[in-house]
Parts: sequence; C-alpha cells; structure tokens
Amino acid sequence: MLARIILGLLLALAADSQAPWMGIWKLNPAKSQTTPNRYKRVITKIEPWQDGVKVEYDMIGVRGGVNHLEWTGKFDGKDYPVEGADYIMTNAYTIIDDHHYQIVVKVEGGLAATAHVEVSQDGKMLTTVTTEKNGQGQTVSTTAVYERLP
Repeated sequence: MLARIILGLLLALAADSQAPWMGIWKLNPAKSQTTPNRYKRVITKIEPWQDGVKVEYDMIGVRGGVNHLEWTGKFDGKDYPVEGADYIMTNAYTIIDDHHYQIVVKVEGGLAATAHVEVSQDGKMLTTVTTEKNGQGQTVSTTAVYERLP
C-alpha cells in the first residue's frame, strides 16, 4: 500500500503554474507496473499553493471506499507532512530540471522510499519510478504512469 500512496504523492513540485506537472492526472493501470492492484481509480490534482504546491490524491478501492491524502510543501528538500495517512509520513521534494524531480518519503521518521518523476516533453504523461524495501528487506521498484486529464 505504501507504494500506491507514494505513487500519487510523488507528483508535486513547483509553485510556477506553468510547470508541466501542474494539473489533474489519472493513473493508467495498463501502462503501470505496480502490485498489488488495490485501486480501480487513482486521481491526483496538483496546484500552486502559497510559495509551494498542494497535492490532493484520491484512490478508489477495487471493493469501494475512498482514500484521500493531501500534501503541501516547498521544493527545498525538507520534510513536509502528508495528511490523511494512518501513520506519520513526510515527503521531501527536490527539483532536478524542468521535467524531472525526486521525492524522498519517510514513514515514522525512517526512509521508506525514493521516487523519480518525469513529465513527458509533450506534457501528457507523468511517469513515477519508486524504489523501496519490501517486507523481506529486498529492494523493489514500481512504475506508475499517469495521463493528464483535460
């Protein structure tokens, strides 16, 4: 579940409303490589907020129910809390360039995952590759592909 939460939260980066990651994104499960598939729909909204961004993330489960998470923060590499998680979770964002950024995710203060996000040159797709340790201590990576909604 942490990988799914991370995937949606990995989408925010700059306060500039012209930044390519601003907008509404929908997960395309057919193009993604994530397991297990717990959600039938994932929508993320990224918008400017004060001198950073606000991310709203809604996940609709395959058996119903909605999980809603929110994150607001800056792109200064510092930890900012995620609201709506059942545990203490923070994200620290760093811009790499105008189409790439990185997020370091911590749970209960410990490193949980690192995500690398890329927005396609045409601005229509956002791809997130998340690396984390699974329950057996093995490093695993998942890829989530999001498509921009009009």
